Amino acid sequence: MAALHDWLARYADTLDQSESLADEVMPALAAHGCFRAGVPVAMNGAGGDVRDAILGIADIARHSLTAAFVYWGQRSFIEYLLQSPNAALRERLLPDLLDGTLAGATGLSNAMKFLSGMEPLQINAVPDGDGWNLDGKLAWITNLRPQRFVAAAAVAPVTAAPPAIVMFESSAAGVHRSDNLQLIALRGSHTAAVRIEQVAVPPANIISADAPSWLPRVRPAFLGMQCGMSIGLAQASLDAAAKAAGAATGRGQLADDIGAAREALAQHTAQLLDGVASGRFVAEAPAMFKLRIGIAGIVRDAVTLELHAKGGHAYLEAQQDGFARRLRESAFIPVITPSITQLQAALAKHAGGNR
Repeated sequence: MAALHDWLARYADTLDQSESLADEVMPALAAHGCFRAGVPVAMNGAGGDVRDAILGIADIARHSLTAAFVYWGQRSFIEYLLQSPNAALRERLLPDLLDGTLAGATGLSNAMKFLSGMEPLQINAVPDGDGWNLDGKLAWITNLRPQRFVAAAAVAPVTAAPPAIVMFESSAAGVHRSDNLQLIALRGSHTAAVRIEQVAVPPANIISADAPSWLPRVRPAFLGMQCGMSIGLAQASLDAAAKAAGAATGRGQLADDIGAAREALAQHTAQLLDGVASGRFVAEAPAMFKLRIGIAGIVRDAVTLELHAKGGHAYLEAQQDGFARRLRESAFIPVITPSITQLQAALAKHAGGNR
């Protein structure tokens, strides 16, 4: 992985602020086997479980949150296929997803908010034989590589059928991808919006016909891999803070705060991995929400400690070593869907319902 780390370190700022290398991110990750982490060996993966994917995303996020964001999108879609009862769909798409020739977009942020009662589903589904005909939009999806992508979406049938999880392809008639969103960071992640007009989804493209029962089972992996981005970014800022504090006169007192943040991050990470592996978070979603909020708080503290350790040097362009990028990246952590505010609202609703 050293070669990948070096490439990311060299181009992290470019990936953050420009679309010029957006097409190179996924092939670079695929070339180093990133998407195979946690995929069964029998399916041409590297073995292990989703914890390996979480730690893999964290490792990449230490060098570039843009690349980790792409990793999360691709690996999340792969996870949907791994947990889908549609074996034929998995067999058809998985090889190209693992080798990076096909981009997979998670598209289920809206679904995860729907599951927690945060917002309605954004795509309507009309019966079309044994499949569906879709209309709606997804305002924010990453890893929509223009050359070729597939995306997952939760759809609301106009009938009495339960919401379903479906896959649609970029080449399908009625799929309209916007230009990449003009973000303040993570510009190389191919993040865009999709409008869906009369898109036909045959039974072969249905990931799950019963979203309410399927989503709780996949949510721990979805949020866990999302937390991997925060873990890696926090580690990078704490490493930079420790290095700066050790080299600067009069800032050695920060060592205790940096050490405390490292310990908090390690504890949160261990709890996350344990809960995902044990299956506890399937039934205890609020516990996972609290961990996601807690890890986001550690990211905030880590970037602040890095600023304090560097002092005025953090604002000198000539002395930049990634702080400005990490500051921008950290601003994304609270707003990635489901956002911290949305998770707090879900926790408040849950607490109110238990009174």
